Amino acid sequence: MAEGVYKITEQFEECLCKYTGAPYAVALDNQSNALFLALVWSDIRGKEIGIPARTYPSVPCEILHAGGRVRFTPIQGKTLRGAYPLLGTKVWDSALRFTVNMYLPGQIMCLSFTGPYKHLKLSKGGAILTDDEAAWNWFKRARFSGRRECSYHEDQIDMLGWNFYMMPEIAARGLLLMNQFYGPDGPLHNEDLEIEYPDLSRFEVYKQ
Repeated sequence: MAEGVYKITEQFEECLCKYTGAPYAVALDNQSNALFLALVWSDIRGKEIGIPARTYPSVPCEILHAGGRVRFTPIQGKTLRGAYPLLGTKVWDSALRFTVNMYLPGQIMCLSFTGPYKHLKLSKGGAILTDDEAAWNWFKRARFSGRRECSYHEDQIDMLGWNFYMMPEIAARGLLLMNQFYGPDGPLHNEDLEIEYPDLSRFEVYKQ
């Protein structure tokens, strides 16, 4: 159980679980880092991961940073809608989907709260949804420099991690804004977003 300033982030995560139907949620500073941690946990080193040719540029970046290789799949039109799986993993890019009971069992779904088009607008933020308790515990420490949610003077640090933690003041704003997704009769449904993205398959930088 988190204490002190970390408690507000945990409360926001509990709110995400209630709305999305996921057993566990881990809040981070942005979705790109959520994808990176999900891919590191999935151990994609040396593996080819399939994604749409039109998507946000950080997606192939995180695949490469995690040690994988990118395979682009052509799509119809110039826009991307909703969530899609990173083929070869259980990881999903859900930057364009945030709605009630959206969580798919057995999957690792990465959310985005960054930018003006998202349903939950936090200026910057993301989250990982999972039903794997071991993954959940690893994500919580991996995002926090390998630390447990206590003073580093008291922690017995035995893990390397990254500085991807969602600041408590952003989590507090998230808690307040989550109220917009509930009406008099319960949680409300949000339609998938649809956004135009460039064809990333034409860029040599991703062909590693």
